[in-house]
Amino acid sequence: MLFNATRRIFVVACAAVSVLGTASAQTSDRISGPVKLLVGFPAGGAGDLIARVVADKLSASLGVTVIVENKPGAGGRIAAEVLKNAPADGNTVLITPSAPIVIAPLTFRKLNYNPEADFVPVAQLVKFPLVIATAGSSPYKTLNEFVTLIKADPTQATFGTSAAGSQLHFLGVMFGQAIKVEMTHVPYQGGSPLVNDLIGGQIPLAIDQFPLELYKAGRIRMLATSGATRSPLMPEVPTFKEQGFPGVEGEAWFGAYMHAKTPATIVQRISEALVNTVRQPDVKQKLAQAGLETTGLKAPEFAALVASDRKRWKPVIEASGFRGD
Repeated sequence: MLFNATRRIFVVACAAVSVLGTASAQTSDRISGPVKLLVGFPAGGAGDLIARVVADKLSASLGVTVIVENKPGAGGRIAAEVLKNAPADGNTVLITPSAPIVIAPLTFRKLNYNPEADFVPVAQLVKFPLVIATAGSSPYKTLNEFVTLIKADPTQATFGTSAAGSQLHFLGVMFGQAIKVEMTHVPYQGGSPLVNDLIGGQIPLAIDQFPLELYKAGRIRMLATSGATRSPLMPEVPTFKEQGFPGVEGEAWFGAYMHAKTPATIVQRISEALVNTVRQPDVKQKLAQAGLETTGLKAPEFAALVASDRKRWKPVIEASGFRGD
């Protein structure tokens, strides 16, 4: 009797453990919410737009409240620090451009986070080419016409960008290496003064992500885009590669990151939800209006892309001698 009773207790206990284990497995990707989408820039910018466009749809997909939280400053690095110090519970997602992840570790000796150790890539959301442009009234119509000009008159070998130490800056360095001319970089405090000086003829060349309406209105002339292929948003603008500069390549992007210790099942669930969101036609259309091409790369493919970008930009940055601190 005692043996049978003990045996029954053992069997029941094992069954209970099995049920609990199954329930745990089934709910291991459960997100309690609310989920915060961290953006390292003020409201109104590209990162903020992306986060707000996807937030409602992500909320419906995950079944929890999704809010956008702006933590602007230091070119997106402050928001990256916030993610590093956040709990690894799946409730914090960083929506970031490539610069804090790829460029900053190569330009800052002291960085308060390590992207490879502290974060895990979740998904690439959008990409966009960088554009080299001149004023609509400038005398040269193609990139090669400008190259001919500056080789004949190196004093014209000047380009502006909206920030020193940015991917824009280093694309200019990459271009100078390709044409074997030392280009002088003129950094501006933001895109608006850069565009104003470009249109006004105070600077011969600029690299940025320019508003498409300026191009369509003829106020600026886009000479080349930095993608491997032409952008579907401006298909008439040739790439650097098409014009004889195959080494000048490198697109910008926005992606999602989470704390490195976040459970893999939660990372996978949010990755799939984000990818499905940016692939929806209405989301693609809204972001295309801002010059952003949706991609929706899942975590493994995104991680491979980031590794490739680090390999691409490291020798260019080292050759420039630029340091952010």
